Amino acid sequence: MAVGLAPMGELAAVPGIRIGVSAAGIKYPNRDDIALFELAPGCAVGGVFTQNAFRAPPVAVAAGRLGHARAFVVNSGNANAATGERGVADARACCAAAAAALGCGADDVLPFSTGVIGEFLPMRRMRDGITRAAAALSAAGWGAAARAMMTTDTQPKGVSATFPVAGRTVTATAIVKGSGMIRPNMATMLAFLGTDAKLSPAATQRLAAALAERSFNRLTVDGDTSTNDAFVVAATGAAGVGDGQEDALLAGLTPLVVELAQRTVRDGEGATKFVTVNVSGGATREDCRRVAYAVAHSPLVKTAIFAGDPNWGRFCMAIGNAGVSGLEPGRVSLHLNDVCVAEGGMIAASYTEAAGTAVMAQDEFEVSIDLGAGPCAETVWTSDLSHDYVRINAEYRT
Repeated sequence: MAVGLAPMGELAAVPGIRIGVSAAGIKYPNRDDIALFELAPGCAVGGVFTQNAFRAPPVAVAAGRLGHARAFVVNSGNANAATGERGVADARACCAAAAAALGCGADDVLPFSTGVIGEFLPMRRMRDGITRAAAALSAAGWGAAARAMMTTDTQPKGVSATFPVAGRTVTATAIVKGSGMIRPNMATMLAFLGTDAKLSPAATQRLAAALAERSFNRLTVDGDTSTNDAFVVAATGAAGVGDGQEDALLAGLTPLVVELAQRTVRDGEGATKFVTVNVSGGATREDCRRVAYAVAHSPLVKTAIFAGDPNWGRFCMAIGNAGVSGLEPGRVSLHLNDVCVAEGGMIAASYTEAAGTAVMAQDEFEVSIDLGAGPCAETVWTSDLSHDYVRINAEYRT
């Protein structure tokens, strides 16, 4: 089930990047689960990774290889997380297999995994799958890679964009997988953005961090940060423009990653509602973000959203639990779309239950909170908590 999730459509090729996929049978038979990205020589790579202390071995290996890279090797069905030194060795072995197939150095390959935690990778199948993926490399492989990365996702998710920079056209394509275990705390489960902009490794790293902050750091499905989260930007340089144009690139790429972040929430496990939580009137942006996430994470709020129940007391509870110093309930107001539910910390005199119910019956709506304490504002995107979320996660390994 997905909420207003548009079909992925055709994704644009990015000069300097080819992608091949294969079915290695890691978890499901006869389904592509390996994606191999070949990057042109000189490609600059930046990325942000999970803050979970149980970060998976491929995350540790990939984070140490940012700068210039020649390839990414990605698998779904097995996270290679909580696998100790063997997991590190297996991640490096996947890189070595990719390097052998592509004719580059093993240290120039970054590994990424997603799927079940606590199980070892089936290395013979991994090596065979990587070899087959290398034989299938194509500039048109982005859509296939988006499908190969899927676990509990209901649809593949990807977006392309072109925009002018210094008189030339820059092309970008990005794909994401993620449906549950989503409160990225840096990025999302796995996301890759390729562009033909020309950037130094340092500029690419700054760009990746700034893009994550504007998009993937503004979403939550269930409040859990994965062991494997990674968002990586690869800049091939084929367009010949980008150096010194970071602001223009950030402006051009931001709508693309915002769209991907919202698609991740729309495809949240069991989601039936897509909700934008706007918090304004904060003394600081961090205060606003704390309140937004307190509301978006709360199981009681999320189940009320699922039921279409405008139980404003649950919003009140979550706001008060956000840990904002000096919060004054008497200054807080709450709207559901344009319906004023509460003002001055109390039910609004004009509010009717029927009006609130009508808003929350919609598939998409906004919750807007004004703290009455300052000029700052933040926005977070979230989904509801449904029966299907419990079922999907109860059956995940069976």
